[in-house]
Amino acid sequence: NDQKFSNRVHGSSFAHRGELRKTKRIVVKLGSAVVTRGDECGLALGRLASIVEQVAMLQNQGREMMIVTSGAVAFGKQRLRHEILLSQSVRQALHSGNGQHKEMFVPALEARACAAAGQSGLMALYEAMFTQYSTCTAQVLVTNLDFHDDEKRQNLNSTLQELLRMNIVPIINTNDAVVPPPEPNIDLQGVNVISIKDNDSLAARLAVEMKADLLIALSDVEGLYNSPPGTDDAKLLDIFYPGDQQSITYGTKSRVGIGGMEAKVKAALWALQGGTSVVIANGTNPKVTGQVITDILEGKKVGTFFSEVKPAGPSVEEQTEMARHSGRILASLHPDQRSEIISHLAELLTERKDEILAANKMDMEMAVRRLPPAMLKSLSLSSAKLSSLAVGLRQIAVAAQDSVGRVVRRTRVAPGLELEQVTVPIGVLLVIFEARPDCLPQVSALAVASGNAFLLKGGKEAANTNRVLHQLTQEALSLHGVREAVQMVNTHEEVEDLCRLDKMIDLIVPRGSSQLVRDIQRAAKGIPVLGHSEGICHVYVDADANVDKVVKIVRDSKCDYPAACNSMETLLIHREIVRTPMFDKIIEILHNEQVKIHSGPRFASYLTFSPSAASSLRTEYSDLECCLEVVDGVQEAVEHIHKYGSSHTDVIVTENKETAERFLQQLDSACVFWNASSRFADGYRFGLGAEVGISTARIHARGPVGLEGLLTTKWVLRGDGHTVADFSESGSMKYLHENIPVEQNLTGQQLAFMLASFLCPVSKALIDVL
Repeated sequence: NDQKFSNRVHGSSFAHRGELRKTKRIVVKLGSAVVTRGDECGLALGRLASIVEQVAMLQNQGREMMIVTSGAVAFGKQRLRHEILLSQSVRQALHSGNGQHKEMFVPALEARACAAAGQSGLMALYEAMFTQYSTCTAQVLVTNLDFHDDEKRQNLNSTLQELLRMNIVPIINTNDAVVPPPEPNIDLQGVNVISIKDNDSLAARLAVEMKADLLIALSDVEGLYNSPPGTDDAKLLDIFYPGDQQSITYGTKSRVGIGGMEAKVKAALWALQGGTSVVIANGTNPKVTGQVITDILEGKKVGTFFSEVKPAGPSVEEQTEMARHSGRILASLHPDQRSEIISHLAELLTERKDEILAANKMDMEMAVRRLPPAMLKSLSLSSAKLSSLAVGLRQIAVAAQDSVGRVVRRTRVAPGLELEQVTVPIGVLLVIFEARPDCLPQVSALAVASGNAFLLKGGKEAANTNRVLHQLTQEALSLHGVREAVQMVNTHEEVEDLCRLDKMIDLIVPRGSSQLVRDIQRAAKGIPVLGHSEGICHVYVDADANVDKVVKIVRDSKCDYPAACNSMETLLIHREIVRTPMFDKIIEILHNEQVKIHSGPRFASYLTFSPSAASSLRTEYSDLECCLEVVDGVQEAVEHIHKYGSSHTDVIVTENKETAERFLQQLDSACVFWNASSRFADGYRFGLGAEVGISTARIHARGPVGLEGLLTTKWVLRGDGHTVADFSESGSMKYLHENIPVEQNLTGQQLAFMLASFLCPVSKALIDVL
């Protein structure tokens, strides 16, 4: 187990959160607010049990764990209060003959006496808890002298080293029964000396002394804020650098304990200077307490991480702020300006194709041995693919003329009081895509057209291609001063961490495997996710189907691009077709295309020697494989799809119009087709120009999500001193609620585009010239 953890030379702390996975020796400091209950009399047993479980698990993985704990005073206070109250109760029972009882009074308890009474009980509790995980513990009480006296310090170091060597968890605390009261406002004494005036400074001193890789300081706040938590502009700092001290305003200390946040920061910086990484996090929040320590060690964004290395570029939070600011300017541009940006990006895709393809070639060479064929196809770009992208972008440029600010509805509420519903951007969207660089220009164009700000997180497999495409996108955006509206996230942020930025991101759009979408849907607790977790698409071949159409549609739906989410995964056959020439033709075409067939239970019963049984009727193969099942008719096909489908895209092949309409009306999927391949479920093929994804959600956008799906609305009310009181029983006004027709203002570019659709090629050429 030890081999997977770092054996680094102590002296330099970790630069990034992701490196915390390699930590071996860890000090966990439990503040008074974490260990004690809200009434400060007794221990928070639930929180302690969770922390003990995490520490024991990490210890058993081969790490070396040490705990610096508070709690002796609180535990002792509880015991002494109980003893005093019991004593008074007994005394009253013995001496009160008239049955009257005086109100019992508990005097102020001296902290050192409480500590003396609580130390043994606290240690017994830890020992009992760790025993449940077959983990041994040892108590170590220290004072300032143990660090300032060289001989005592060496003895302490030797003792702790030996305990760690024997796989024992040392539980360390200041000996509060003998230490003098804390002296307030004594700063930490330089590099070599730190006053042990609270458990923060003790944990820092101990971590450096023991050459620990990481110090985790748990308290009752989420981490370090730039101003006192609860104030209007307070922001939790994900990373804190030593040079940022001047930008922090400290508040009061926690409800218990003797160290405030300022003391924690000073202790953390002292430990950081000594070569130990530090994270300050919340150990009291029930939503995160269950995994706070393990989350930190997995590199997740929990609390505040102290780092000496400041990255060259902006943080993802700063990128989000920049994107939102530029996005608002983008939304206020004239439609012609937004169209001009998109058209220029389309031109750059063809003008700079050699630069794009050279970067893509580098990505392909590195990925060819690591990625499956389907992902390699997604990663690959060609001149034809770039030309097709440019055509789609020009479609979006036309649509951008009438997107943001379009009046959807107009109502005269009362004389002089008019209400409008107007389209507006959603805000800041996070688009996460895997090895699909063609997504970048598509979604960037949609961002411009809809006036949204986009954060893009691409797969590392396409890093070179994405970098070039993003540079071209920013070049196009610079035409009208909105270069920062589309940001590429290149930091060490994990996808799960990005999904937690619920105060900064308005919508997440995942583009990739069903596993990626599921992971994001689980991680994004506070942010809506637009997408589909699976693409289990069906093609139902009816008894009245035309054999030639069946062959074309089945081949195209499965074999055109098997990895696509709109590829057929289950083929449903009407039972009357089984053992007919049409059925033989279907099997022949699948066999010729090397499609592996998995039989459903009903189909298997028809055959003596059936293909391999489908492990599940709810499988997305994303390859040259499909399930084949038999049904009695259209009603059973609809029921089968409702039970096993994913509400993505489903097809019926039949010449019977009544049967087809029944299928189209009853089936509850985002896309339902009659005599057409499932592969048509695509934003470009629908004439949307491009799509950010396909949604199977029940609200907002559904199916291929193009420009319209990236807009929401706001209500604009224009009055002249109107008040609600004017419409009361005694008021002078009455509601009209008259619908006012909405004028459709077409731009010259849109009108030309529409005319070109109807006129002959010669007329279209003339319009292009004009």
